[in-house]
Amino acid sequence: MADYKQRWAKKWALITGASAGIGWAFAEQLAAGGSNLVLTARRTGRLQNLAADLSSRYGVQVEVFPADLTHPEAPAAIHTFTTRKEISVELLVNNAGFGAFGGIQKIPESRLLEMIQVNCCAVVHLTRLYIQEMVGRRHGDILILASTAAFQPVPYNSVYAATKAFDLIFAEGIAEEVRRFGVRVCALCPGPTTTEFQEVAEQPDRMFRVAETADKVARVGLKALAKGKTYVISGAMNKLMVEFERVTSRRFVARTAGRMMRPADS
Repeated sequence: MADYKQRWAKKWALITGASAGIGWAFAEQLAAGGSNLVLTARRTGRLQNLAADLSSRYGVQVEVFPADLTHPEAPAAIHTFTTRKEISVELLVNNAGFGAFGGIQKIPESRLLEMIQVNCCAVVHLTRLYIQEMVGRRHGDILILASTAAFQPVPYNSVYAATKAFDLIFAEGIAEEVRRFGVRVCALCPGPTTTEFQEVAEQPDRMFRVAETADKVARVGLKALAKGKTYVISGAMNKLMVEFERVTSRRFVARTAGRMMRPADS
């Protein structure tokens, strides 16, 4: 489906976490396909530089709204911004998210709760705000970034994996709710990806020895959404891993993951 990006040409796409990694790749690909963009993330400078670059290279309109999704009021502020600008968001990309590596007793409580806020609460809040408009006009698309971690327990990354399981189930469920209204929802499930995620989450290098590029992951997600899929796993090896987990006991998967993920100082 070579022309998948044409689905959003001359329409507005809102991307969270757009200042780096997969979010940046979404912005690049959508702008190349002629989409106008609303970019949001915490880092204002990066957003402004990206907006200027994409607008210059592709001739699209790009709006920037810095927001920190660890703050519960941020989704409503984003929605108010697009409403005041009279921007009709045709594609919502719920990309923002982060992880924290380590034993549950060692990670600060505030960090864990912020992770749930960004990875789950903000996703639900933004989706609810924009999906109502999409249902009303009988068209629109939502892409939610989940993970291959959504399919299994991941010791030392337990809260992150749980948030991504939430994202996957949430996306699949509402996809069926709104399909009859002409609205598509898809969960994108990548494995290790070459982004800033590893550094932020402080995950060990061994988990990223075979990683996909952010550009490839973003392309897989947009293609799947355009085809009407409710979820997609990026990467052949990641698909095989998920299939193996489905026929293996959850206890075995958890114990195996625990041995692989255990920090050196635990």
